Amino acid sequence: MGEQASGRAIPAAPPAPQGKGSAKKAASRPAAKPSAAKPESRLAMVRRARRINRELAEIYPYAHPELDFRNPFELLVATVLSAQTTDLRVNQTTPALFAAYPTPEDMAAAVPEELEELIRPTGFFRMKAKSLLGLSQALRDDFGGEVPGRLEDLVTLPGVGRKTANVVLGNAFGVPGITVDTHFGRLVRRWKWTEQEDPEKVEADICTIFPKSEWTMLSHRVVFHGRRICHARNPACGACPIAPLCPAYGEGETDPEKARKLLRYEKGGRPGQRLSPPPDYPGLPAPPLGDPAP
Repeated sequence: MGEQASGRAIPAAPPAPQGKGSAKKAASRPAAKPSAAKPESRLAMVRRARRINRELAEIYPYAHPELDFRNPFELLVATVLSAQTTDLRVNQTTPALFAAYPTPEDMAAAVPEELEELIRPTGFFRMKAKSLLGLSQALRDDFGGEVPGRLEDLVTLPGVGRKTANVVLGNAFGVPGITVDTHFGRLVRRWKWTEQEDPEKVEADICTIFPKSEWTMLSHRVVFHGRRICHARNPACGACPIAPLCPAYGEGETDPEKARKLLRYEKGGRPGQRLSPPPDYPGLPAPPLGDPAP
């Protein structure tokens, strides 16, 4: 995805919508030189990747997990529910779910049909209910009702794979990890950090580029960028602060004014995905289920 063009100059990015000086830096940054026939070296790629991460840290200083949760159990359940749906829809669904089943013991004893009805808005509700019942029973019976803080334990739970485990470890336990979701995978391939398609191979490649201390926040920043600016079908290239570092520049809209209209969530002046965002989030909270967005 996104072959590097030959002989095409990549213009400096237009001012960023937000981000602690990134707009000023992006506007003053010289245009990238036309790409040469010589392929990018491993060292050059690593340097470019780390610079992108630094830029994203300035653009999204408030990057965070976009699932509402108050404890490891809630994050685990919300992450399982997030498969094949949006974090927004999960966040709109979980308040009633956790009011009914606040602990693993409560959820383990749930009537399947009642649990299914509560999570129906997230889609695939029968399969997800089976996973939630299974993981809750395992937490009750095998882990004393507590979510374990080790990857090798988490992946033994029904419905919990490596991606879900890394989300929980990184955001509930502070254990660094790369979370390879759809957005993360397509952006790191677009940026030529890896050519792998398999999530575990993508994770392995990216772990060799960045220090372990960066893994969790890198995941948030890349996902934020993918949801807000670097869309799958029509990326807002003309409004992207890291355009000069992107080998796929030009795949999307390059006109600055048209590109700004493609920005989403807080970058586009609209609500984010969390009903209860962190205090430093600069956008609007999402509306509850059934309420229209402002």
